[in-house]
Amino acid sequence: MLTPNVAEGIHRITHAHTNCYLIEDGGGLLLVDAGLPGTRRKFIGALSSLGRSLADVRAVVLTHGHFDHVGFAEYLRSQHGIPVYGHVDDAYIAAHPYRYQRERTPLLYPVRYPQAVPVLARMAAAGALKVRGVKKLEPLTSASAAALPGNPVLVPSPGHTLGHCALSFPERGVLISGDALVTLDPYTGRRGPQIVARAATADTAAALASLDALEGTGAQIVLPGHGYAWTNGVAKATAEARLVGAH
Repeated sequence: MLTPNVAEGIHRITHAHTNCYLIEDGGGLLLVDAGLPGTRRKFIGALSSLGRSLADVRAVVLTHGHFDHVGFAEYLRSQHGIPVYGHVDDAYIAAHPYRYQRERTPLLYPVRYPQAVPVLARMAAAGALKVRGVKKLEPLTSASAAALPGNPVLVPSPGHTLGHCALSFPERGVLISGDALVTLDPYTGRRGPQIVARAATADTAAALASLDALEGTGAQIVLPGHGYAWTNGVAKATAEARLVGAH
């Protein structure tokens, strides 16, 4: 589903409870995260609805290398020559999207949190088990990010993965938080601002500490990798996430 202008010049594509974002800047587009393999059709349809095409997409930025964000990125890179950027500390998992660190096995979560089962089932139906890794990842740094459409400010936010980075758009009052802060945890089904469960997080203590970096952006709107847009300010979102803690 396409939500045009979820924030100024930023369009959200939601599929299987996973979000990716198109940022408009003059003649070019930046795609932040690439969802799941099945999201590709939604993405092409979104471009058409916006009067755009793949030729307008200048780059892809991965907030991190998990399978539900790598999605169709390799298709864009290999078939259309669109560069894919990611932090060097996530280069390995971007290439191997199922080999990532986590603090707990995810196997018991559907038993403990049955409300998450429909979420995980939709992700599986969208290709969550068939993601191709990115064979060539361009290094995502403060300088390389600033040169991309929308001129995002890189916000290193390790914890969910070691190289997780959020993107701030200060002139728009927007933070794309990736999975450093979400409003839906796919592993518990819980809604509201929080970090992602230990089943998919490398270091929850670091993830909670990284909320300080997100809060430091002062953004009014937070656009997460999973869940609804948060419009009540990042400080309130991070405060709620700290109260929830880790699961």
